[in-house]
Amino acid sequence: MPPAPTLLSFSSASRASPPLLSSYSKDEKGKKPKPFTPPLSPTRRLPLLLFSALCLLVGVGGIAFAAVVLRRPPRTVTIFRCGRAEDALRTFRSKSLAGGKDGVVARPKVLGFVGVQTGFSSSDRRAALRSTWFPPDPEGLGSLERATGLAFRFVIGRTKDSKKMADLRKEIDMYHDFMLIDIEEDYIKLPQKTLAFFKAAFNLFDADFYIKADDDIYLRPDRLATLLAKDRPHRLTYIGCMKKGPVITDPKMRWYESSGHLIGSEYFLHAYGPIYALSAEVVASLAIARNNSLRMFSNEDVTVGSWMLAMNVNHEDNRAICDPKCTSTSIAVWDIPRCSGLCNPVERMKELHNISMCSKSPTLPSEEEK
Repeated sequence: MPPAPTLLSFSSASRASPPLLSSYSKDEKGKKPKPFTPPLSPTRRLPLLLFSALCLLVGVGGIAFAAVVLRRPPRTVTIFRCGRAEDALRTFRSKSLAGGKDGVVARPKVLGFVGVQTGFSSSDRRAALRSTWFPPDPEGLGSLERATGLAFRFVIGRTKDSKKMADLRKEIDMYHDFMLIDIEEDYIKLPQKTLAFFKAAFNLFDADFYIKADDDIYLRPDRLATLLAKDRPHRLTYIGCMKKGPVITDPKMRWYESSGHLIGSEYFLHAYGPIYALSAEVVASLAIARNNSLRMFSNEDVTVGSWMLAMNVNHEDNRAICDPKCTSTSIAVWDIPRCSGLCNPVERMKELHNISMCSKSPTLPSEEEK
């Protein structure tokens, strides 16, 4: 008989066989095996290291730049603009102060800002003004502003004529007494220019009053300052030499009003155009108005007068700002009603300035004259 087969014990068999599935723990049941991630090769590891180093350098450089900027004193602003409007005098002053400790106030506080409206063909008028009541240099403008609280600038728009613009730039570089506004110079666009002026003036100056003046009147700045400094119960104030009159509907006449059918036979009360003043609250409303939301009539003084009716302002009539001759109380002198300003302004301006009553009389009349 062959020998009986040898039986292996359970313990021996278990040691010889591979592990059984039942040997996994309960916690490992239901887990998906993690995918195998091979280590990065040297050729793939190098670009990653370089990118990380570059990010670190950029971060360190940014922190260093920020530290330098924060420690640096604020720089002087060199151009003062409202949109594309510019105050040439403060631009000049800020450039001359570049690198110094003193800055230039971006929106200076003044009693009044006087914008003398002028054009490209009026260089002779500007010259006449600079030789009479309008200071001819930045130092004189600064002195007048400190003495009266009034800032003065010639206000002019732009033109497509490159030669005229070049000539204007030469005059600006010589006198620095302009406010440049972003509108095309055109006589038929005087209402639009006036609105652009008030918008720019309000954004560039913090004034109690904003005064529109023409370049063909003789003005006493000291007396204008006295008028504006008076206490008034009305915050919405419109100061001018007030008038009414028939609406001109004949196209052949000078003051023709193309929209006269909207007005009627007679104009409403409004100020003569050569000079008038609006309080800050009035100009603030004009400054935020959309350009196409305001009615534009043919004549600038009528246009502004219509805005004033809509804004419920106080009309303050003052005949001293439309005096036909120099007196002890006259503020602005021009040839009313013959001309809208001085007739032959270049010659008349100098003639008036040579009269002591015009240029040298006291700011206020004496007690005997009152």
